[in-house]
Amino acid sequence: MSALFEPLKLGNIQLNNRVVMAPLTRCRATEDNVPTELMATYYAQRADAGLIIAEATMVMPGNSAFYREPGIHSDEQVAGWRKITDAVHQNGGKIVLQLWHGGRACHPVLNDGKTPVAPSALSINGYVHTPQGKKDYVVPQALNTEDIPAIVKGFVKATINAKAAGFDGVEIHGANGYLIDEFLRDSANIRNDNYGGSLENRSRLLFEVLDGVINVWDSGNVGLRISPINSSNSMRDSDPEALTRYLAERLNDYQLAYFHVMRSDFLQKQQGDVLSVASHLYHGNLISNMGYDYAEANDAVGQGHVAAVAFGSAFIANPDLPYRFEHGLALASPNPKTFYTHDSQGYTDYPKAEEG
Repeated sequence: MSALFEPLKLGNIQLNNRVVMAPLTRCRATEDNVPTELMATYYAQRADAGLIIAEATMVMPGNSAFYREPGIHSDEQVAGWRKITDAVHQNGGKIVLQLWHGGRACHPVLNDGKTPVAPSALSINGYVHTPQGKKDYVVPQALNTEDIPAIVKGFVKATINAKAAGFDGVEIHGANGYLIDEFLRDSANIRNDNYGGSLENRSRLLFEVLDGVINVWDSGNVGLRISPINSSNSMRDSDPEALTRYLAERLNDYQLAYFHVMRSDFLQKQQGDVLSVASHLYHGNLISNMGYDYAEANDAVGQGHVAAVAFGSAFIANPDLPYRFEHGLALASPNPKTFYTHDSQGYTDYPKAEEG
């Protein structure tokens, strides 16, 4: 049997295979950030993945960084997600929810004029798409120390809601230039209090969130994703290997379901081998992501470097990606023009191999 198709237990979550669907923002929720029936169809189509990591989902209101991304902070959102988890489970799949605070990537136009918050008053270089067109990112408000406990409580409440919505677990979003990642990396965090400076201080928010989350859901149902060298959203770190080393060693005490490491940079501006650092030091289930084909992923799992591999864009155009891998079939290519649109085109209309 191919290594990718061996079963795997991630903490309390039993997987049928090691082909993981990475979290992918697709903007198909309602304008009120409620998950839709269309999203239920989309995720159910991909239930053959060993694990689906659902898209970045707002833990608190007023922190939208995309137009029509989902939330998990209201009863209506919980009910919408429940339809999705039921559909995935009915098709034999497992699904966890990625919990997310957009930080300085949020925009006032998307949040009733509210200024975004971040560790420091440093803006992203670039623009965001809004219903009013492209808008430059704004300078965020630096969080006061006394405001941080409310952020932690937001993640805790979102975890309670995710459990009520029927998810198999949650993934804390510590990647890609959003709030937790902004605290972790020194390009976005120039604080001089207990949340800035040293690796211990910069990771303080992350571990406060983890402590709060595993207090309401066993650590075997909780994962974490990081991206130490991804430069999206104007991010970088002066020593990403040291950051990875610090996190991997501390996370060994948490017995998480998994540690999810994005090994490279979307924009190819930064280099580094953070995956080897994590693989060497982390004793639990390690998931890697970014740029894998079937052969490399199968080899990485077979050699024991990682427990599973997460695939992103390949799952967009190939709802039956594990089947195609297993049978050596060619992969369809996704249409980037429909990644962030709001209807079924380029979302639920990609055929499975036996349907094409």
